[in-house]
Amino acid sequence: MNRFLLILCLLIIFISCNRNPLKVNTSNVELQLQFKSLDEDLFEAQDNLEIELPKIQKSYGDFFTIFTHQMINIGGPDNDEFYMRLESFLKDLVIVGAKKLSDETIDKKKLESTFLNALKHYKYYFPEKSIPQIYTCISGFNQSIVLTENLIGVSLDKYLGEDCEFYPQLGIPKYKIQNMHQGKIVSDAMYAWALTDYPIKDDADKLIEHMVYQGKLLYFVDAMLPELDDTVKIGYSKEQLDFCELSEQGMWTYLAEQKMLFSTQRMDIKRYIDDAPYTSSFTADSPGRVGMWFGWKIVKAYMKKNPKVTISQLMENDDYLGILNQSGYQPD
Repeated sequence: MNRFLLILCLLIIFISCNRNPLKVNTSNVELQLQFKSLDEDLFEAQDNLEIELPKIQKSYGDFFTIFTHQMINIGGPDNDEFYMRLESFLKDLVIVGAKKLSDETIDKKKLESTFLNALKHYKYYFPEKSIPQIYTCISGFNQSIVLTENLIGVSLDKYLGEDCEFYPQLGIPKYKIQNMHQGKIVSDAMYAWALTDYPIKDDADKLIEHMVYQGKLLYFVDAMLPELDDTVKIGYSKEQLDFCELSEQGMWTYLAEQKMLFSTQRMDIKRYIDDAPYTSSFTADSPGRVGMWFGWKIVKAYMKKNPKVTISQLMENDDYLGILNQSGYQPD
């Protein structure tokens, strides 16, 4: 009996130590999500634009202005050629094809549900902040995500899947196409929201500071989407993530020995932070953005070692070197 109790206690301790602290109960978080599809409304109204468009413009407000002025670049209804340009856009064969493909490949009910889940977590951690409205559109393969202080706009045609025939035709490289699927939409939106809400401090000029900052953004995505697989959050294949885990010690040693971590050279920062097919300092099997991955590891270690630090406190903390020093991070 004593042996059984000992085993049970050890099992409970093991489970507690391995429990994801970000898997919180949001069932009591009340949230009314506004999720609207400009793509649907525009395509339905295209044969009667002059009558229907004022209603659409009123319904979508700021997002309509962003869409016409910044995303498809045709100006506003006060421009003489606006209606002709919008009609031409809606009847363009590529746009029609993109709309058809988005209808076939993107499950909007699932997308809305995933946004609702993420924003419930956002309200859980940031109860004083306002909740953005969510809008979808077909942008002609322009910006993937657009933001203002109260909305998130999603270009569905930037998430049509790896098999989308339009992407190679547009000259989009394979390493970018890898992440142009529905599963990335909410992750990308939450990352962009954090990037806007918590910009990097102006005097952050060292590679390691950029690494930790990017790690904070990914940890924010962790908190908003705790059930999402890490491969989707960072946009790696399983093989790429495995490469990082297996090569962690060697890559970190290289960065330290080459004095890269405290480099202030712009090209060094870009080499390890920007998206790329692989990281040029390592083998062609490596993914790009390994600096971001290291930053994520550092922030995870910091939060594990400092369990009383809240998500809000983490995001407000721009002492990137302090986070590194207090993380106790050691490569495996």
